[in-house]
Amino acid sequence: MKRPDTSGTSVILDGCAKTFDDGTRALEPIDLEIEAGETMVLLGPSGCGKTTTLRIIAGLESPDPGGRVLFGDDEVTPLPIERRNVGMVFQSYALFPNMNVEQNVAYGLKVRRLPRQQVEQRVGEMLEMMDIEALRHRQIDQLSGGQRQRVALARAIAIHPRVLLLDEPLTALDALLRERLRVDIDALLRRLGITAVYVTHDQAEAMALGDRIVVMSNGRVAQIGAPRNIYHSPANGFVADFIGTMNRLSGHARNGRLEVPGGVLPWSAERDGPVELLFRPESAQIVEPERAQLKGQVVTSFFLGDRCRLAVDGGGETHMIIETSGRHHYAPGDPIHLKLEEGEFLTLR
Repeated sequence: MKRPDTSGTSVILDGCAKTFDDGTRALEPIDLEIEAGETMVLLGPSGCGKTTTLRIIAGLESPDPGGRVLFGDDEVTPLPIERRNVGMVFQSYALFPNMNVEQNVAYGLKVRRLPRQQVEQRVGEMLEMMDIEALRHRQIDQLSGGQRQRVALARAIAIHPRVLLLDEPLTALDALLRERLRVDIDALLRRLGITAVYVTHDQAEAMALGDRIVVMSNGRVAQIGAPRNIYHSPANGFVADFIGTMNRLSGHARNGRLEVPGGVLPWSAERDGPVELLFRPESAQIVEPERAQLKGQVVTSFFLGDRCRLAVDGGGETHMIIETSGRHHYAPGDPIHLKLEEGEFLTLR
């Protein structure tokens, strides 16, 4: 869904690399363009360079010589964070414990020396927007984790930043609250039309919040794309394995057939030879034996309420993971017969 008319700005990273004083290369040269009003998610494992990229955008780190950061048409590379007009939300909240909720939200506005009436009006708007009006006079140590994160968001947005930067903001929260705040943050960003850069290692967060996702590995960009594109068309083996669950089967293509452990699949490509087959757990259908292309045996079964996740021994080096309706019970040792359409799998050579 397209973002509304935006108050944000585009962000461009031009050849931005980062080498620390001890010689550690945290980030290889990266070129990245974030559209005004877009939510761009930086996703990857620990140490992949995503937080370093965010800190370069913020002005907390300087890129290696030759790298440039632009907000719209303005180059901000030499500017420190306080002159870039960015809002930041951290995993640790970074709230002032000696101030109450209202004072925390007002802090950035007072630093900018806005008139008192304007500060009070903006604070009121933020408290209402984040649904924390009743907490106005509460001290920070009297708030739950979710309430503290709402205060942190309100403080970051109150200054009307050109770019909103979020560094793993939900990691410290429990699963249910994380899900609820994820929905609220998405609705908030869409309503405001603000440019946002969101760092996470959580794939579900990335899929839910990102207009586009930058998957990073070892200081490099592995793939950039919309969530559906990243999930269904991974650019390489790393992205395929990192995003969601991916099954792998080694096979051999010949004469319009792809022979894999446990069966034979249709193969329309002209090239024959060794092939590595990849498919998602939900892509395989459990069918009657006469319709099956692959067969195997249930190793374990996990009932997840709305669905059942099966580990299936199909004769390959690793077990296949299959997802199906939670209405049917599967026990270890049960035979499983699978059908997989050619459009439902990927191949790597």
